[in-house]
Amino acid sequence: MPGKNLSREEAQQRAGILAVDGYLVRLDVTSAPDPAAATFRSTTTITFRCSRPGADTFLDLLAPAVRSITLNGRSLDPATAYDGARVHVDGLAAENVLTVEADCAYSRTGEGLHRFVDPADGETYLYTHYEPADARRVFANFEQPDLKAPFGFTVTAPAAWDVRSNAVHRSVSTEGDARTWEFAPTKPISTYLTAVVAGPYHVVDDHYSRELADGSTLEIPLAALCRRSLAPYFDAEEILGVTKLGLDFFHEAFDYPYPFGKYDQAFVPEYNIGAMENPGCVTFKEEFVFRSKVTDAAYESRANVVLHEMAHMWFGDLVTPRWWDDLWLKESFADFMGSYGLIGARTRYSSAWVTFANQRKAWAYRQDQFPTTHPITADIRDLEDAKLNFDGITYAKGASVLKQLVAYVGSEAFFEGARRYFKRHAFGNTELGDLLGVLEETSGRDLKSWAAAWLQTAGVNALTPQLTTDAEGRITELAVLQDTADDPATPSRGVLRPHRIAVGLYDRDADGALLCTDRIELDVTGARTVVAEAVGRRRPDLVLLNDEDLTYCKIRFDADSLETLRAGLGDIRDELARALAWSAVWNLTRDGLMPARDYVALVLRFAGQEGNIGVLQSLHTQAKTAVDLYAAPEWRAEGARKLADGALHELRAAVPGSDHQLAWARFLAQTAGGAEHLGLVRGLLSGSARIDGLEVDQELRWSLWLALASAGQATDEELAGELAADNTAGGKRQYTQCLAARPTPEAKAAAWSAVIDSDELPSALVEANSAGFAIPAQRDLTSLYAAPYFKLLEKVWAERTIEIAMRIVGGFFPIAQTDEHTLAEADAWLDGHPQAAPALRRLVLERRDDLARALRAQACDRA
Repeated sequence: MPGKNLSREEAQQRAGILAVDGYLVRLDVTSAPDPAAATFRSTTTITFRCSRPGADTFLDLLAPAVRSITLNGRSLDPATAYDGARVHVDGLAAENVLTVEADCAYSRTGEGLHRFVDPADGETYLYTHYEPADARRVFANFEQPDLKAPFGFTVTAPAAWDVRSNAVHRSVSTEGDARTWEFAPTKPISTYLTAVVAGPYHVVDDHYSRELADGSTLEIPLAALCRRSLAPYFDAEEILGVTKLGLDFFHEAFDYPYPFGKYDQAFVPEYNIGAMENPGCVTFKEEFVFRSKVTDAAYESRANVVLHEMAHMWFGDLVTPRWWDDLWLKESFADFMGSYGLIGARTRYSSAWVTFANQRKAWAYRQDQFPTTHPITADIRDLEDAKLNFDGITYAKGASVLKQLVAYVGSEAFFEGARRYFKRHAFGNTELGDLLGVLEETSGRDLKSWAAAWLQTAGVNALTPQLTTDAEGRITELAVLQDTADDPATPSRGVLRPHRIAVGLYDRDADGALLCTDRIELDVTGARTVVAEAVGRRRPDLVLLNDEDLTYCKIRFDADSLETLRAGLGDIRDELARALAWSAVWNLTRDGLMPARDYVALVLRFAGQEGNIGVLQSLHTQAKTAVDLYAAPEWRAEGARKLADGALHELRAAVPGSDHQLAWARFLAQTAGGAEHLGLVRGLLSGSARIDGLEVDQELRWSLWLALASAGQATDEELAGELAADNTAGGKRQYTQCLAARPTPEAKAAAWSAVIDSDELPSALVEANSAGFAIPAQRDLTSLYAAPYFKLLEKVWAERTIEIAMRIVGGFFPIAQTDEHTLAEADAWLDGHPQAAPALRRLVLERRDDLARALRAQACDRA
């Protein structure tokens, strides 16, 4: 993506001489309903100061055409001043007014101003998404987070549309078929946080009111938006209910009134991420509007995201990192507060920390074992680095470390530090030292060494118990051994950290349940820490390190504890402790320390007892991965049959109409392969078979069709008929995946060509094609594409937007081959392309590491 990058040094130089007083942005999107219209008019006027009169600078802009550029009344020639990515201006005055008029492009990739036509009713919808640097696709600007300014938007759109932006609208005027919305200026915010949402959206209005400590009343207009065709499924009351609970909680916790006036939440189509914290106009992926029955885990996940984005109103919007090195300052806090808030706001999701331990930390552990892992405070050289750093380290590891920090300094000191941080830096930009400074004030602790160990090093530690006992079975010594990452390529090797942990001692009661009989809290430092309080106690059936999940680490077991888990993991009554045990045995499997077939046996034996639906769904995903990638190839077919048989057994045993029944039905669809399983799948679709209480709704129907399509048992006519019955954006996405999943050379060639030979597909359909293409059991069909994949990487990176390129590089990597030849091909590309874009090399290196890990796990399973 040459010419479109921005380095940290360039941003620092620009911020060193400029201060921005305000933007006025006028957009005319009346052309949007016309599919032939590729562009919209964008006019930006920026008022800014320069501390070095006479200096040169540049604005960022990605637009097909620039019509005019005027600096302080002087016209500049676009042919010489605009190079396709930057508007170069010279001869700056101390005070400047710059106007740029451009034709900007409607997007189909979710970057900039995305345009979507609803197949259900033909209506057109627009929304923006910018992070980290795509506001320049919509208006000319200084695209870096530390040049904050107030923004005033004016949008002219079709008269029947609703238009939203960060601030309330001041006026609306209609002329013919068009209506112009003028919005009040925002508070000072960064360019990537501005937003416009426009279209015939279905809107549900509400209101929030809170009396403040000074006796005044804070009034916040609320709104929830979705496409009209989704309105019948839109549970806005539930969403707005969580919103109000969250506002109550954050006002209490942060002692700083919500600063951005109104609070709109728009659920938008073909969104590339989960959500974005645009102040006053938050955007979410519309998959959070559930068209069919989902488990309670899906509702919890949505509520978590609502609170995550709300936390950003303070962490990220009110106070913003100066540059993307400190991206964690907002994302880690928001990720932590999403789970903390579900409990603190008294929502109904009381298992938030179980979900955090089971899912978010799994993401972090995986990311942190790549050779490309990085410290939480990363070295972000440019925008491409920033794009890839929205990862499991920045979000989930950072949130895990914050949970450790709260245990270390105390929750009151932590939140008092946050309150001072907001008041001291409101509407400004910060770096790591600003946060640590206030936390040192409130806690009285020196956090420099803590930050050095946790924020400025990479990698994950493993903690293992070591026990000795006397002849009577009493503990003579219990020690915690701390080790570093298993892979020598991981740069954290040798880094040991201080951990505040609880050691849980579990024994069986008279009914066979595993219950915690003692819990010892202590600080673990260095390679070996003795748990003095354990001496003299009877050896327990299970020693569980990091009980209550206080720190960020992988846990392992002594031999006797591991045998206890093999015999009765499902007997652990505490759901967080049980989730930690599941997480630990999965890490053992990924690390090649437990055979994949042993992990599958654990899932088949105990998953049916698992009460937490989110944990159960994770077990399904992990067991499928274990068979597809980590099992020895000669055992895969047997392992797949065992999973399908287990899914069918549990489906028939599940409580009718329950979340667990739905989860097992979906797992059967993922694993079905034999005649009995596929026969039931077809029977459920046709209605000739039924499971008491199981509603075969639209989403489940597509899952069942995918099972048949990937087995070669769905005809073109059948799939087309299902699409005709579900002619929606979701239906098109599912249909596309089904077509790509068919086990024929023609289907694979069509999916490959649709993505590689054309740039017309939105990211949602790129993902659907790659997901269907890369069915692990069809590796014989896709092996032919490994060599072409490596040949096209640099071309894809140069010609596609980074959002689409990332999906192609990740989605079509031949991970399913899991053989030494494919590993050698990946190594050859890396060795032969040392000068390839660092972000591209990072993606390939991570996929290569996944492949190498799979081969190590297969060796363990085979042994």
